[in-house]
Amino acid sequence: MKVLVHADQPLETWREGVRTRMQASALLAGHQLCIFEQFCDAGLGAPTHIHAVEEVLEVMAGRAEIWLGGEKAIVTAGQSVLIPAGMKHGFRNVGEGVLHVRATLAAAVFEASYEDRNELSRRWSPSF
Repeated sequence: MKVLVHADQPLETWREGVRTRMQASALLAGHQLCIFEQFCDAGLGAPTHIHAVEEVLEVMAGRAEIWLGGEKAIVTAGQSVLIPAGMKHGFRNVGEGVLHVRATLAAAVFEASYEDRNELSRRWSPSF
């Protein structure tokens, strides 16, 4: 088995001002987890969306406003939030520097559906 070094994965532009690095997924030989990092410029992040599985969202650096259902919290480096499966949530950078978050989903395929119907549902999956 080849050792997969996370930092070797490419940094992709997800949307203007938000960059993503996939660390583990079905595309990277994962079987039960999807782990990725996002780097968000000031004021930016992920709009309200849902996943069919649980997610842990951890702030690695910076300050994030995370909303979950009808509640909001400011989360800082070293803190994380457990997001239940099917719960509407999102986050944005409320600091001045770049927000660095790590997301871990309980599935090897990333899927998200967005509250804003103009936002395309996203899926990172292998070609089966």
